[in-house]
Amino acid sequence: MQKMNLTHHFLIAMPAMADPHFSKTLTFICEHNDQGALGIVVNRPIDMNLQTLLEQVSIPLAGGEFKSVPIHFGGPVQVDRGFVLHTPLGQWQSTLAVSTEIGLTTSKDILQAVARGEGPGKLFVTLGYAGWAPGQLEHELAQNAWLTVQASSDVIFDLQPEQRLPAAMRLLGIDFASLSEQAGHA
Repeated sequence: MQKMNLTHHFLIAMPAMADPHFSKTLTFICEHNDQGALGIVVNRPIDMNLQTLLEQVSIPLAGGEFKSVPIHFGGPVQVDRGFVLHTPLGQWQSTLAVSTEIGLTTSKDILQAVARGEGPGKLFVTLGYAGWAPGQLEHELAQNAWLTVQASSDVIFDLQPEQRLPAAMRLLGIDFASLSEQAGHA
């Protein structure tokens, strides 16, 4: 049996998703292998912007370009820790290359560079991430908890949060309103 790898895919929560952390979410999978999966919810802004986050971690903000960037709820794991999705990939201290163009960085040097106006061209900042143990995501997919589709960086970086889930659904050719809350197996 071929191993499933959903790295650089979106997970679209099905309407019947009962977990309040993931109900009506779009999650970008940054890594998926035999040790589990790591993703970032990309459509749940919180009441914080990048300027406030930088102040909280004592990073002075020199440029104003990114100060109003919203911070998002990235998932229920390590909600006190920042995660930065960005393009281009760049050279940061702790970066997971999701693709040739998108990285996920957890080191403070990327925030310091952003504050100086020297950061990546596009960024998406979250507190927390979504994580799955080995086999857990595959089990949830078998239970019809998620739809999957190849990710598009435009959806993450160029659309407003409320536009991301419908845009991902369009990548599948489906209208979210037409999805049934009932699951079935043929």
